[in-house]
Amino acid sequence: MNLPTKITFSRIIATVILIVTLFVLSLIPNLSTPELGNSRINLVFLIVFVFFVIASYTDHLDGKLARKNNQVTDLGKFLDPVADKLLVSSMLIFLCAPSIFAHYAYEQTAFIPVWCVIIMVARDTVVDALRFIAAQKGVVIAANIFGKLKTVLQMVAIGAVLLNDFPFHYMYPNNTNPYLTVTMFIVYAATLASLLSGIIYVWQNRKAFLESK
Repeated sequence: MNLPTKITFSRIIATVILIVTLFVLSLIPNLSTPELGNSRINLVFLIVFVFFVIASYTDHLDGKLARKNNQVTDLGKFLDPVADKLLVSSMLIFLCAPSIFAHYAYEQTAFIPVWCVIIMVARDTVVDALRFIAAQKGVVIAANIFGKLKTVLQMVAIGAVLLNDFPFHYMYPNNTNPYLTVTMFIVYAATLASLLSGIIYVWQNRKAFLESK
């Protein structure tokens, strides 16, 4: 196992540990974790944010090292998307209902609507299935600009939700509508980019669904 693959595998293990830790915390009754001053950022969510940033960077780093050192392997190709989907999908699901999964964060108001999570997770599932079918026929589906934009917006949206709309909430101190925030508009943008990129992927590669003659 080369270095890029070890980095990818470590990201999977770390993500699993994070998910288990958050699940255990959700089971502790009457648990309350501190907020950072008047920022409304919960300490646990800040730790998760730091982990998410580091994990997102290693997602870029392992691919860069693999290509630079000519260490691209089949195992790495398999583990990298698994690590990426595990990290992003788990964060999307966790943040769609923080009041349930993170009852200890009393000041947490930012979240990702369930319908947005469904669209983004479904899009990734469809595109992954399309890539698998195409690969069986020897066709490589390259990432398009909308797919890259979707990835960037998803990461920014997850980060903004983890920070509970910080520092944007200072712009509208009297706003009580959680659907009308800068963070929520970023979430909407990520959802739209996800939907559009999925439609474009399917349309441009629709022949992959057809049987080869």
